[in-house]
Amino acid sequence: MKSDPVRLTQYSHGAGCGCKIAPDVLSRILADTADQVDTEAFPSLLVGHQSRDDAAAVILDDERALLSTTDFFMPIVDDPYDFGRIAATNAVSDIYAMGGEPQLAIAILGWPVNQLAPEIANLVVKGGRDVCRKLGFPLAGGHSIDAPEPFFGLAVTGLVERTHLKQNGSASAEDLLILTKPLGIGIHTTAEKQGKLATAHHGLATELMCQPNKIGALLARLSGVHALTDVTGFGLAGHLLEMCRGANLSAIIDPTAVPRLPGLEDYIALGCIPGGTERNFEAVSGCLPPLSSRDKAVLCDPQTSGGLLVALAPAALDEVQALLIAHQTPHTVIGSFVSSGNGKPAIHLKP
Repeated sequence: MKSDPVRLTQYSHGAGCGCKIAPDVLSRILADTADQVDTEAFPSLLVGHQSRDDAAAVILDDERALLSTTDFFMPIVDDPYDFGRIAATNAVSDIYAMGGEPQLAIAILGWPVNQLAPEIANLVVKGGRDVCRKLGFPLAGGHSIDAPEPFFGLAVTGLVERTHLKQNGSASAEDLLILTKPLGIGIHTTAEKQGKLATAHHGLATELMCQPNKIGALLARLSGVHALTDVTGFGLAGHLLEMCRGANLSAIIDPTAVPRLPGLEDYIALGCIPGGTERNFEAVSGCLPPLSSRDKAVLCDPQTSGGLLVALAPAALDEVQALLIAHQTPHTVIGSFVSSGNGKPAIHLKP
């Protein structure tokens, strides 16, 4: 008799980047450690955790910087090979979001060895390795532990030319804001976990999460691109607010222009909203206008391996769009940055 396939998502209390610790809680965790990792004590450190950037950066030589990042999470899909691909693609995105090229990855694996066969973990690691190989660098080793819940991810080392290093907080007033992937990954994966995902929508979120943000390394070479970050567990609102705070600016976005996966209104009505959505909203609610339940569910939806947020000068729009089109990267202009006026960065909605 054939046994039922393993559903990895049943072995974890969270899923994907929705497992992230809430931004306000993270601030409390890091509150007394800022003076331990600053550029005065370590002059070779270009980017530390103070700016909440996607990766750390240290000076390698006069022209280059070394990038370092890590990202791991619990299963967001049931298929082990796809889980490995998604986790690897998500981790590597941090290097691309800083304008760099990955050089090397090390795996991070937690596995409940008494509940899940090692052959299943093998498929997870294989998915991660195949992503690294396809993107042109090795998965060269790693570390594993016996854990109560499965998790997987990578520590990734990259290189970037210092003149091309991009941070999340370097936008300028009047910059336009581009998003390169639709929102709704958290809603779709929650609908699938609840058995409510329409047949026509099966696999859409997985396909999206497995699309690498390699274009970030090319965008960073354009002088008109001022800032980059990727959209992950804090949702669009959370990561955009980090950009605003880093630049001491506010943003105006057009909710009708924000790209979305199909069927979100139906899934929202069915209650397919990740637990991380409310957490994300509470963390940024003081910097947002009143939101409809629909906009709240979409703008605060935790993304896993989401798209890039790109801040660019208006004069660079044609050049940036030409590059994105040439590399078959869907994209949408969703808003712009403006002066914060009262000095308190916020996100406004276009009427």
